[in-house]
Amino acid sequence: MTAILEARDVAKRYGPVIALRSANLTVAPGEVHALLGANGAGKSTLVKALTGVIRADGGTVAVDGAQPKIGSPAQAARIGLAPVFQDPALLPDLTVAQNLRLTRTPRERVHERLRAMDLDLDFNERAGDVPLPMLRMLDLARALSRDPKLLLLDEITAALPSDLSERVFAVMRDQKELGRSVLFITHRLAEVIATCDRATVLRDGADVGTLVPQEGGEERIVEYMLGPEAARAEARAAETDEAEVKERTEGEPVVDVGGLAVGSRLVDVSFTLRAGEILGVAALEGQGQDDLFAALSGQRSPDRGSIAVHGTPMRARHPYDAIRAGLVLVPADRVQALLPQRSIAENIAAPRYNRVRRWGPINMRAEHRRVGKAVGDLQIDTRAARQVRRLSGGNQQKVTIARWLAQGFGALLCFDPTRGIDIGTKRQVYSLLRSLADDGAAILFFSSELTEFPLVCDRVITIFGGRVTGELPGAAADEASLLYAMHGLVSADEPAA
Repeated sequence: MTAILEARDVAKRYGPVIALRSANLTVAPGEVHALLGANGAGKSTLVKALTGVIRADGGTVAVDGAQPKIGSPAQAARIGLAPVFQDPALLPDLTVAQNLRLTRTPRERVHERLRAMDLDLDFNERAGDVPLPMLRMLDLARALSRDPKLLLLDEITAALPSDLSERVFAVMRDQKELGRSVLFITHRLAEVIATCDRATVLRDGADVGTLVPQEGGEERIVEYMLGPEAARAEARAAETDEAEVKERTEGEPVVDVGGLAVGSRLVDVSFTLRAGEILGVAALEGQGQDDLFAALSGQRSPDRGSIAVHGTPMRARHPYDAIRAGLVLVPADRVQALLPQRSIAENIAAPRYNRVRRWGPINMRAEHRRVGKAVGDLQIDTRAARQVRRLSGGNQQKVTIARWLAQGFGALLCFDPTRGIDIGTKRQVYSLLRSLADDGAAILFFSSELTEFPLVCDRVITIFGGRVTGELPGAAADEASLLYAMHGLVSADEPAA
């Protein structure tokens, strides 16, 4: 049987950085095939090379046995390759309809695909006002409107709640039943085992093997991704992290939130975040967690309630007000948080320039020392130090944390900080947050992955309908208990089931 896609020895270099060394990939007709690897392994680069976004330096790509010229995404679409990339492919200041006209995408076909997924969207709405999960589903509908032979999904489920993820999986099953194929990139290994027929693993820009995910499970996949020795070290680190997670509720209050209400979704939330603890916030999509973090970071003004930092009321009209009060944000969307054309050092040092009160020389030696320590503490890959856009997603997220590590802060607001990064880098982030808390930092932590809460948090509060519905010790925050409270089945004053 002729492969629907066969890539051989694909290579790509960006100056001194080798993104792809020699990548091979074969996708069969009617197959859901996972493409796996740690951040920086070359997954997204390979997808961009396959779909004409970038030009590979070497190698061949065959589709249905032929070797077509793929010099642009339009040419890729004409031969049946339809990608959905990590970031929404829409201009935020245009309406959805205008974006579709710009790419000559038939509006009615996209409508049909959205309806088939039981979704509805106002095409006259400005793209920048559409929630990120819906933008991802819109990108999927656009790709499906082209009736592709091969649908390439790059981390689409990383930004989706479980109900929308299930609709993506249904689409994947439908494509398979039609004899079409899906190339699926995700860091959630449970999704791979549940949905994929085969998986190809990249490491350091080259493929290291193709396997059946159900044979050997997550441990075997991790060993392929990281190498045998790194995988064993990763397992030991995970055990250590879990053993060290314990309640820390005796520290001094750093942030007091009382009766906070923001917009229509956050109705009444109260909690205290203390020095030395990591407090988790667990919630289904659209329950007000976005508004909570927006209010704490100064992006939105509360309608009611109070926020106090070290006992002093905070009335933030701008993110700078929150930063001055000591509340700093690590967002899930690292692209918005960084200066992509600037160097690692400039990105890390940027917040410090806000403290300059008059013109004069900057102590560059002290700045280099602070930046260098932050880079070392987070083990940031500096091979592409001149532009952070050249870094892998995991290293970009490390830079967003490093800038606050270099400046200092009162409370770190982490909103889904490990979204779309590999398992090894996630563990580094967990360890870093634990180390910061051990040194007295107060950390508020939201994640879309429930398995992270017992690994990271000392306590977890759940929010449903804009209200706190439960509180659990971190060690007891298993998936079943969290889901129960996240659906509003436990009240804030009742013990968690």
